[in-house]
Amino acid sequence: MSEGSPVEGFIKRVLSPARLGSMSLHAAAVALSLLFAVTVLGLILAAYGTRPSAVIDVVGEYALTGPGWVAIVNKSTTYFLAGLAAAVGFRMYLFNIGIDGQYRLGVFAAAVVGGALGLPMLLQIPLMILVACLVAGAYAAIAAYLRAERGVSEVISTIMLNAIATGVISYLLSPKRFGVLEDGSSNVQTALIPESGRLPAISIPGAGEVYGFTVIAVIIGILYWLVTERSRFGFELTATGSAPRAALLSGTNPRRMVMITLIASGALAGTVGLPELLGSTHRYGISFPSGLAWVGLSIAIVGRNHPVGVALGALLWAFLERCALPLDLLGVPKEVISVVQASVVLAVVAMYELVHQISERRERRRAAAFARPAAPQGSPA
Repeated sequence: MSEGSPVEGFIKRVLSPARLGSMSLHAAAVALSLLFAVTVLGLILAAYGTRPSAVIDVVGEYALTGPGWVAIVNKSTTYFLAGLAAAVGFRMYLFNIGIDGQYRLGVFAAAVVGGALGLPMLLQIPLMILVACLVAGAYAAIAAYLRAERGVSEVISTIMLNAIATGVISYLLSPKRFGVLEDGSSNVQTALIPESGRLPAISIPGAGEVYGFTVIAVIIGILYWLVTERSRFGFELTATGSAPRAALLSGTNPRRMVMITLIASGALAGTVGLPELLGSTHRYGISFPSGLAWVGLSIAIVGRNHPVGVALGALLWAFLERCALPLDLLGVPKEVISVVQASVVLAVVAMYELVHQISERRERRRAAAFARPAAPQGSPA
């Protein structure tokens, strides 16, 4: 490897003392957060008189198996996309709580279009993905406009828009419009998507099938990292969120960035329901979950807006939810999982704030040492 090569420069940056110190602090913060959550779970189990060994045995039987891991990966794909949608907003300190309404409108529109058309797979699936992203992004544009042009908090507007989305979908999902009533059932769903609109799954022998959209989710995560970490737009995104006035003086339009960020967050939210639509249900109905906005926000906080961290947070969330059934079999309410998840978020926020304070002290000491004049040669130290 030649001296001064790009590879050598990258290794030096990654293995620099400052970078290693920062990485070790963040790793310690995550470890302490998980330890806190495990402690909370242990106290709850003790209150119910449940032995930890019994929990481990039952969790191993239901979660730590081939089919269990496949179910965890499938669920975490949905959570990963919700986390990325929230992370885009967090880059500018914007809280897109409308992910839930945006994703449901997007996947509903994709299901209607997919059920009405019979195009070849290479056209049908990309069209459904595009429709979901466009509809969800357009719905997020309402909150983006209110925030950028009228100063309305995106928290309030997106919460209200979630309620509106629920009403709109209920209206459109009637048998007189886009709903189809199953024979002998009162369950109303959209028309079944033909074979050309179904994404092939990845078969795992002896375990089950992983959603084919998981591969697309990985690609989306890579593109997210390239845009936010390796592009001018990503720099403007972070700079505008941290210092809007300074960004304005440098030529960046904060209102424009707010619009683009919330619309991009909404477009990403449109992909949240696609793993299940294209890989499992093949129609939109009441089986699609609600409350994914809070899940996405929590995972983005735990993962610190980095795609790798968001992926690990999504796997953790899916694993904990998989453990709900074993706990219920032992007489421990499944709501305990929600308590543990909230404990993880609370501990992560507290630990990251501590890491931030420690890092600031290090930087001040480093700056003071750099500014201190060197003693002249020959003089006593």
